Amino acid sequence: MSIHNEVKKITTNTLQKMKTAGVKISMITAYDFSFAKIFDAAGIDIILVGDSASNVMAGHETTLPITLDQMIYHAASVVRGIDHCFVVVDLPFGSYQGNSKEALHSAVRIMKETGGHSIKLEGGAEVVESIKRIVDTGIPVMGHLGLTPQSIYKFGTYTVRAKEEAEAEKLKKDALLLQEAGCFAIVLEKIPATLAAEVSKSLSIPTIGIGAGGDCDGQVLVMHDMLGINTEFKPRFLRQYLNMYEQITSAVQLYIKDVKSNDFPNESEQY
Repeated sequence: MSIHNEVKKITTNTLQKMKTAGVKISMITAYDFSFAKIFDAAGIDIILVGDSASNVMAGHETTLPITLDQMIYHAASVVRGIDHCFVVVDLPFGSYQGNSKEALHSAVRIMKETGGHSIKLEGGAEVVESIKRIVDTGIPVMGHLGLTPQSIYKFGTYTVRAKEEAEAEKLKKDALLLQEAGCFAIVLEKIPATLAAEVSKSLSIPTIGIGAGGDCDGQVLVMHDMLGINTEFKPRFLRQYLNMYEQITSAVQLYIKDVKSNDFPNESEQY
């Protein structure tokens, strides 16, 4: 905890110190002011404004449809709710691939219009030029390797990545390339735990795992999964800490019952 005491706000520097000291990094997604405020006050290290908003907030099947403007709206809402944690904002699909100038433009818009602290983008060698360009402007970049949901149509499935030797080798190379390009951290999603451990040891920057075992330098979960707001998504890597679906359902049903029976509002609840 001493790291937190000496720095009120968490920065890329804090995260680097945490890796060096062997202090694990906690990261959760958030998409609005109210939840961001709760998570920040609870002491979370990083909030990721994920393009998973496309799924959990907008009801799309994939992360592909969400736009840069929508990501900016969510991120600005989150930033208004935080005091101490570090905020990472996903660059959405189509806002950076294949063109480093466009990638930089998207990253600059996020930093200027949201007050977020950094951006995250998916991919290895193919996005290195974009990462360098963004980092050179002074914007911190978090990488993302393994299962990269924006490439879902290429993969055709959300199963574990890099089980085969060739893909594992590419992932190891990509991780080093991202570090060289200036990333301050890398998310490793749904890869074998042994590979994630090897990559985490090979890097001087922190790794954040999701379905990548306990040897990463930190962990991230989607708030809707972890809090049990979604009940249909139950991958092996998910630990559900609450069943909000049930709790909210019974609360709302009780409210309906009280309204129908004229129990709410009672005398002390009116003017």
